[in-house]
Amino acid sequence: MPALQALKARQVLDSRGRPTVEVDAILAGGVAGRAIVPSGASTGRHEAVELRDGDPAHYAGLGVRKAVANVGNVIAPAILGMDVEDQAAIDAALLSLDGTPNKGRLGANALLGVSMAVAHAAAAARGEELFVHLNRLWKAKSEGLDPSIPREPSLPLPMVNMISGGLHAGRNLDIQDVLFFPIGAGSYSEALETIVAMYRAVGAELAKLGAEATLVGDEGGYGPKLRDDEQALQVVTDAMLACGLTPGRDGAIALDVASTHFYDPATGAYRLTGVQKPMTADAMVEMLARWTDRYPIVSIEDGVAEDDWEGWQALTNRLGDRVQLVGDDLFVTQSARIAQGVEIGAANAVLIKVNQVGTLSETLDALVLSRRSGYRPVVSARSGETEDATIADLAVGTAAGQIKIGSVARSERLAKYNRLLRIEEALGPNALFAGRGALWRGKSGSILA
Repeated sequence: MPALQALKARQVLDSRGRPTVEVDAILAGGVAGRAIVPSGASTGRHEAVELRDGDPAHYAGLGVRKAVANVGNVIAPAILGMDVEDQAAIDAALLSLDGTPNKGRLGANALLGVSMAVAHAAAAARGEELFVHLNRLWKAKSEGLDPSIPREPSLPLPMVNMISGGLHAGRNLDIQDVLFFPIGAGSYSEALETIVAMYRAVGAELAKLGAEATLVGDEGGYGPKLRDDEQALQVVTDAMLACGLTPGRDGAIALDVASTHFYDPATGAYRLTGVQKPMTADAMVEMLARWTDRYPIVSIEDGVAEDDWEGWQALTNRLGDRVQLVGDDLFVTQSARIAQGVEIGAANAVLIKVNQVGTLSETLDALVLSRRSGYRPVVSARSGETEDATIADLAVGTAAGQIKIGSVARSERLAKYNRLLRIEEALGPNALFAGRGALWRGKSGSILA
């Protein structure tokens, strides 16, 4: 039994220069696992609590020294000596120690840092790749799922940020991200090559418009000043053509609308800067439907607000048979909210973010529930990322099928893309690649072309 001998935590910086928690889980003989916790800018109201110090004299109140102290003073004494291969038991102990529904006492950042570091240590103790260990956990957790649901390790189809707006780029656009799917690729490495070509082509298209194409947002996507949101869709479509890609066959568009951030709960109205009058949920749905008719859109994330359940039902009824509708702020990787969405027929896909829920075991629970309910999972990074590449292994180990990392312009993003290249090499020439088959397919059974 590889027993946990020590935990060390420290404050490090994320990609926005903000403090976050790093944890080392140490076993006998110096074997260790390390993990760093990401942080979001566009956060859902129902996410697990990220514990910050609130001391204005230290990193403007954003320090995480309390969370770091909780690892050493509260968590370590309770779980040292436990078997690191028993992820479920360790995560259950973490939840019991915190004792709150939102992890507000010890902080989800403290709990997740320990949870992920333990998984890294367990893999290191066996001398195996992290995705192999996570696949073992996934198979144990997903026992009894429909046999058609993938359980062997597979490389995910990337959903890649091209143009950023909203909270990721100073609100230069209302919608948060316009993303690209390399749906014509036959392997992960081919997909990545297509993505890089597309990123350069988008920059060239923006330069033609005289836009400030060299500016990038939090996740590496271009953050230009454009006429309106729809012009961003046209730019990405034109970039596909410039790359020799057929829109809808070789490449497709995904949207992260992040509509909660321009939703007024007091009036139930959506207030877009590019639209003169406030919009109802029905008007939002119709706008997204028009865009889907005009452009090769196959996925829409948070098309209406996180607590606008009626809006989500309307969106799903209108577009759910032809478009992947992803709940991020809606579900926040919480099984109870996913179950609520399934019950009322809201969305058909779930964004999976480990720090929204706080432990690996709860993340696996959300993945299992999504799969059992017929919803497609999309493993995702956060806007505040680090060199930690755990989510790449998680996407492969759980055969999630899709991953959303960000663009290809910043090292905290490339750490994950490059990790997937190494995993592809480790899996060998017969490595499975989810490709376009990972996307939600409605009654038509097809994704565009």
